Amino acid sequence: MTEQISAEITDPGAWLGPDIQAGDEDWIRHLSAEALADLDAALRHVQKAGLQIPFGKEDFPLNACAAELAALLPEVQNGLGFRVLRGIPRDKYSDAECELLYWGIGVHIGSPVSQNDRGHLLGHVLDEDRSYDDPSARGYQTAQRMDFHCDLLPVDVLGLFCLHQAKSGGESHLVSSLTVHNVLRRERPDLLDVTYQPFHLDWRDEEPDGEQPWYAIPMFSAADGQVTSRFTSRQYLQSCERFGAEYTITDAQTECLDLVQQIANRPELQVSFRLQEGDIQLVNNHTTMHARDAFEDYDDPALKRHLLRMWIALSNDMRRPLSPELDCRSKWVEAGGIPLKESAAG
Repeated sequence: MTEQISAEITDPGAWLGPDIQAGDEDWIRHLSAEALADLDAALRHVQKAGLQIPFGKEDFPLNACAAELAALLPEVQNGLGFRVLRGIPRDKYSDAECELLYWGIGVHIGSPVSQNDRGHLLGHVLDEDRSYDDPSARGYQTAQRMDFHCDLLPVDVLGLFCLHQAKSGGESHLVSSLTVHNVLRRERPDLLDVTYQPFHLDWRDEEPDGEQPWYAIPMFSAADGQVTSRFTSRQYLQSCERFGAEYTITDAQTECLDLVQQIANRPELQVSFRLQEGDIQLVNNHTTMHARDAFEDYDDPALKRHLLRMWIALSNDMRRPLSPELDCRSKWVEAGGIPLKESAAG
């Protein structure tokens, strides 16, 4: 029988927005002067050695910064489920140097995996003039609003580094999916039951060779008493109908997803902020959903809104337990992410 959590979740990750944004903003962690000097020395080491991404943890030697990252990770995994790391002097480094810095930080957290069929381990989140109307487009390739969601694969940590802000818009929003679970339990337990049942989702043309172009997973699942959420952008569920009527989203599932978005968008549940250039956002992709406002870019391509993204898998001893119902997705995390398609390389 599928494990389902019926009790109120009281973990630290089941938070309310005002409780987080009031007070001293402890969720924003400022790197110390020692950690910043450490990062700079590691960057110069990589540059002197002529290394390129992907390089290993041993190629980016950290001491003080490694200790601060190690202290931060349990807060992302077992605490609130997110942190913003601040302090990297953006004006000191070129875009290319920021990529090296961010990659070096990422490999000290875990193992970055491929995010798309282009094999990107370090992804670029920017408007590629694409739209959700394109069944092969993903939200990060557009300037459109992104509703609350988890990223496609059940990686442990979603990391974003802000290279350039938008001209306007693009504000980030976070919500605890555990809190959403609690609200559904109180207000609509019948729809909470629906979230534990399989939903059909579209790979949107990124399925690995030999895989069917759709998959089925629940939006909430549980293992060892811990809830994991897999709420994916609505377009991945709606476009699945192209494979046949049997894959069309049901009325109950539509009502469920509508209510989840309505709950997640309640101001009293959210944390909202605008990433500063040089900020790194680390999010637990199992317990925290994220959203983004639509944005307007600068005309100059060099100034366009641009974030660097990593999907980071943690070692097995640090991972959140996942339900066997997610095996069809977690197997790709263990395999290194979404496999490269030669036709998509570039």
